[in-house]
Order: sequence, then structure tokens, then C-alpha cells
Amino acid sequence: MPTDESQAVSRSAHAPAPGALLLCRADPDSVAPLAPLLRERMLLTRAGEWSVLVPEGTPWLRGGEPVDRVLTGWATALAVGSGWPVLALWWDADRAGYTLAAGFRRPVGYVWLADGTPAGEGEAMRAFAARLGLDPVRDVQSLDRLTVPDPGADARARLRGLIGVLTRAGVHLRDGLAPGEPADRLREVAGAGADVRHVEDAGGDGEAQGGTPRAHRLALAEVAVGAPVATWGVRRRSVRWAVVGAVLMVHGALELSYETVFPRD
Repeated sequence: MPTDESQAVSRSAHAPAPGALLLCRADPDSVAPLAPLLRERMLLTRAGEWSVLVPEGTPWLRGGEPVDRVLTGWATALAVGSGWPVLALWWDADRAGYTLAAGFRRPVGYVWLADGTPAGEGEAMRAFAARLGLDPVRDVQSLDRLTVPDPGADARARLRGLIGVLTRAGVHLRDGLAPGEPADRLREVAGAGADVRHVEDAGGDGEAQGGTPRAHRLALAEVAVGAPVATWGVRRRSVRWAVVGAVLMVHGALELSYETVFPRD
């Protein structure tokens, strides 16, 4: 007869691994220059009138930091460095949810337990709709349905319901690129698109280095984004994001000072 411990191990072995999608309300050309600031390898592709970033490298979770905190940091870093909203969708074995970041405003989000039980505040949904300019009647009613108990809808179904509402705001994810899918499946689908771009870590070698125009733009972006990210990390008591913000500022400043001393021909 299996023990409680062996049953727990078995459940853990079959539990879905953490996953994430990062949706940006901008075209890939606008997202590509800022995406390296996340310092993660990503796949970037179009999602209708939006763009979607899929983590490519593994592992992207470090030090046991919860997936929702990592994704909130990513969304905030992109939003403060751009003029468009960023929506992070995330899930793990126990919960799923979203975080919407827009400029310097406090991010809003909602959480469901794995079985679909709502664990957020309805006001967050209304703030979500307002920030994205969704229909205050039809879309808000659809979002409100995601905040009431529904025995037939698990967390994955809730996120898909959210995406369904967002189709009216221009979001179109290709088949297989959906919340709850395994990470390797997401990478496979995103990587198969003809328009896919591979986003490299901002600290890597190659085109982003050596005093190119792209390096100059990236350095300016690092300085501009680093300060608010560091401030956000301190306020949220996230050592990781406070350090990331500081590193971005220092790295960007060093790149700009290098160009001043050794200007391009």
C-alpha cells in the first residue's frame, strides 16, 4: 500500500511545471529593442496586434522565487521602459494568474487556484479592463464571470477565458501557444513561426556590443529602465529586482561612458 509520502511524490512528479507568456501591446519591432533588458533568452513573435515573448532558456526560475513574482518583475521592467501595457500570464502546480503592468502605475493582477477557485479581488478585473480600454459592459461582464465559482473551469480554463476576452482587444495566439501548455511545447510552437525572433541576454556578445547604434540605444534603455526597476524592487522587498535594476543602470552607464571615450568612427 503506498504511503502518504509516496503519494505526495507521485503527485509532484505529475504536477504541471511553471510556465509563462508575456504579452506586449506593441508590434515585435517595438518590443525587440527592450526585451534584452530582461536578461533572459526569449522567443519573440506576433500575437495579432500584440507581441508575445516565450522564455527560451531553462531554468528561468532561480533561487526558488515564485513564478508570479518573476513575471511581475518582467512585466514591470518592460512597461516602465515603454509606452505600452505588458500582460504577464503565469501558472504553476498550485495557482495561475496574470499581472498587467502599464507605465509607472502599480501593477494589477488576479489569481486562481489550480482547480479554478477565484483567489483575487473583483476590483482588479475592473482596473484591468479600464487600463486596456475594454468595453465597460460586455467585456467587464465576461471578466466578472471569471471571478465567480465554476466547478467546470480549472485555472487553465480561466486563463483561456481571459484570452478569449482579449481577442476583442487584438490578441490572437496561434494554436498551441496557450496558458497551461508545457514549457517545451510553448517553445516549439513559438519557434516554428516564420516571424520568430531570438532575443538574447543584454549582457551577451554580438551585435549588442562594440559601440554599434543598437548598443547605444540599448545602453540608453538600460539607464532609463534601471532606476524604476530598482525602486520597484526595493518597494516590493525583492532583492533580485533591486539588484537587476542597479545592474542595468551601471551597465548602461558604462556603455555610454565607453562611447564617450572611444567614439564610433
